[in-house]
Amino acid sequence: MILNKVLTTFLLIAVQSGQLLFAATAYVSNEKDNTISLIDTDRMEVVDTIPVGQRPRGIALSRDQKLIYICASDDDTIQIFDIQQKKIVGDLPSGADPETFALHPDGRHLYIANEDDNLVTIVDVANSKVVAQIDVGVEPEGMAVSPDGRWAVNTSETTNMVHWIDAKTFELVDNTLVDQRPRHVIFEPDSKLLWASSEIGGTVSIIDTDSKLITKKIGFLIKGIHRDRVQPVGMVLDHTGKYAYVALGPANHVAVVDRKTYEVVKYILVGRRVWHMAFTPDNRYLMTTNGVSGDVTVIDIEKQKAVKSIKVGRYPWGITILP
Repeated sequence: MILNKVLTTFLLIAVQSGQLLFAATAYVSNEKDNTISLIDTDRMEVVDTIPVGQRPRGIALSRDQKLIYICASDDDTIQIFDIQQKKIVGDLPSGADPETFALHPDGRHLYIANEDDNLVTIVDVANSKVVAQIDVGVEPEGMAVSPDGRWAVNTSETTNMVHWIDAKTFELVDNTLVDQRPRHVIFEPDSKLLWASSEIGGTVSIIDTDSKLITKKIGFLIKGIHRDRVQPVGMVLDHTGKYAYVALGPANHVAVVDRKTYEVVKYILVGRRVWHMAFTPDNRYLMTTNGVSGDVTVIDIEKQKAVKSIKVGRYPWGITILP
């Protein structure tokens, strides 16, 4: 009884102080190995490699954090990975070539970008049923759902547009023209602004959610690197509201952007062909997937510099982290 009370008190103190009792696990999709790598974020090393479907790319946690959804692009399906069992336990329907997706805040509706079908497919994950398919532009790629649950947005790489979908009616209601080959989109926590990266255009557009108009455009210039190699793709926003981090693809850098002034304050050198990123739950580190070098770079947020490289599978693409 005394031991139980001591353990309960210890747990309570740990939770209240925000400390993690157990290391989080990062899950990395390896596009050319058809695997996911599991990284212990305490030791910062790979602890397991698990076979999955063909060409895994987009990867995300379920709302209850018991499952991971994986875009198996060449299998034309969304795989369901059980975290506790460490295996694929089912599939969700999808159109052709699912690349990325976004889960609605309700935890039920999954919005999937189907690159080969020029569609956004909406799946009810509770019953594995397709509830809608929406025609969008050519080569749909990025997906995001606003934190308030009102909007789902998709980018079409060839049409160069952000498509606005009403999350209640599942209807396409507006489009915003952006620079060439838009890839990733992410909302500010208050849902008022949307960030959209344009890979070939070399810019990030800040779009007002109400007007659907671009209010600011961010460019990037790295000394010694040709501007054609500066290709913005994945983005994340820090928990403080101060910075955005933008992966710059073959420029092999992550840009640190002030979210108030939209000025680039630093470029951080990482691995080759940086794709996507995720913060560790304690917000101490940012982990990046680097496709060509086949590794994950660990960035110390306080120091704003890379502190470690972790070898994973071939062409790591997506990353999600379980607390």
